[in-house]
Amino acid sequence: MRLVLGVLLLIGLTLAVAQQAPPAPVANPDDISGMYTFLQEGEFVQINVEEGSKVTGFVSRFGDSDTDKGAFLDHMFTDASLKGNHLQFKTKTVHGVSYEFSGKVERGDAKTPGEEGYRVLRGKLTEYTEDANKKTSEKSREVTLKSFPADAQ
Repeated sequence: MRLVLGVLLLIGLTLAVAQQAPPAPVANPDDISGMYTFLQEGEFVQINVEEGSKVTGFVSRFGDSDTDKGAFLDHMFTDASLKGNHLQFKTKTVHGVSYEFSGKVERGDAKTPGEEGYRVLRGKLTEYTEDANKKTSEKSREVTLKSFPADAQ
């Protein structure tokens, strides 16, 4: 009788374990995908890391010329890569302006991904501006771009 009860108990436990939902996947803590601040309030960089280190994304910024003042302009990445914590990207030219970034992805001061600045991109941002005669000028500066809170993305 004890043997039968033991077998039934074992079968019951096996069925109970088998019916439990699988654990929810844990987000990759090294995934830097998301939105980051850009140069002005309301502007941002969207970064998507796919298949390990394939990087796609865009810069969304306000136009500042006479013809596009205040309009949102999206500069899609034409070339981007992530090697370790080194990130680089170049954007398409939109209304005579393009960007190039080269820097590092670092852990920011925020305590949780739900806070702005949990991750930061620190490096050199170069803005290329093309005039009406197709002459290009460049302006470089060191920047720190902060991640948006995870729940705001």
